[in-house]
Amino acid sequence: MSRTLGDSLTTAVRMESVRKTYGSGDTAVHALDGVSISLRRGSFTAVMGPSGSGKSTFLHCAAGLDRPTGGRVLLGDTELTGRREAELTELRRERIGFVFQAYNLLDALTVEQNILLPLRLANRPFEPEFLAEVVRSVGLDVPLDRRPAKLSGGQQQRVAIARALITRPDVMLLDEPTGALDTRTARQVLLALRHAVDRWGQTALMVTHDPVAASFADQVVFLADGRLAGELERSGAEQIAERMTHLGEW
Repeated sequence: MSRTLGDSLTTAVRMESVRKTYGSGDTAVHALDGVSISLRRGSFTAVMGPSGSGKSTFLHCAAGLDRPTGGRVLLGDTELTGRREAELTELRRERIGFVFQAYNLLDALTVEQNILLPLRLANRPFEPEFLAEVVRSVGLDVPLDRRPAKLSGGQQQRVAIARALITRPDVMLLDEPTGALDTRTARQVLLALRHAVDRWGQTALMVTHDPVAASFADQVVFLADGRLAGELERSGAEQIAERMTHLGEW
């Protein structure tokens, strides 16, 4: 099954007949089985599915972190498939922002240093005005010279989102970004993500198991057994949860 959520002129990420197989013969596991999808620029897409459906593999292939067994992955007009690891590393650093459930902040660095780390690694200057705007947009109201260990989980995740935004990436990839947060804090973090999409036209691709988190997205894409199993546009948490309960029937 193929889904197109944007045309070729406005595509941020495109996957064409992507397959990912682990093992061989009778023990082969098809984590992705012919997935084709285009994500339009400036959209917020959530990916959902039961355990083992291929969500994480989907995200890793989209980011060039995992090499497909077959098919093509493109970041804008740049094909990731077949590139050397050094090239992929540079592309990820320059054009992709990552946010993980575990925050992945460096305690030896201050909040500001953590946010600016991608620019330092790329040897790029930073603009103080843009840093201030990013910090403000994600609702981070802590001193920038504070260490991450002194922050709450929600504050740490806001730092991680700011770090992902500071390079003005082509796409921001989020792996269960609210999985470790309580309901109220998760909502605040999701509102910050929604603001980044609406304010700057940021493209966001989020893997989540939470229908409430998915309801903040423009569209929800469902995976089952490594294949696309439909999508919903601008839907509420109850409707998303209802669709999830019927994925097994698909």
